[in-house]
Amino acid sequence: MKKMILIAGMLMAASSFAKLPAPSEEAKAKADEAKAKTAWSDKVAAFQLCKAQDRVAAGYLKAKGTAAGVSAVATPACADPGAYVSPVAAVAVAPAVAPAVAPTAATTPATTAGANK
Repeated sequence: MKKMILIAGMLMAASSFAKLPAPSEEAKAKADEAKAKTAWSDKVAAFQLCKAQDRVAAGYLKAKGTAAGVSAVATPACADPGAYVSPVAAVAVAPAVAPAVAPTAATTPATTAGANK
């Protein structure tokens, strides 16, 4: 019985060392998109929390009878993260920068003919 458990454990351990194939470009892009969206969602949640804390503090100061906006600790303003912009779409929308080409002087047959005389 112990040998069967040992063999089963060894087989399961051997399978855990198997290497997965590398993700495709599409899977990488999808993962990057999910990561960016999660980071943006975290920023939105922090912004909403900041605004809620400001409302609670303002209500407390109003109920306490102190001047609005007066607090013992100066806090930074809440930073609005704005609308979600996909990093994949931002790269696709960005215009490609063309190399600068120096303008060349156009020569006409009249100017070249006059130069030969």
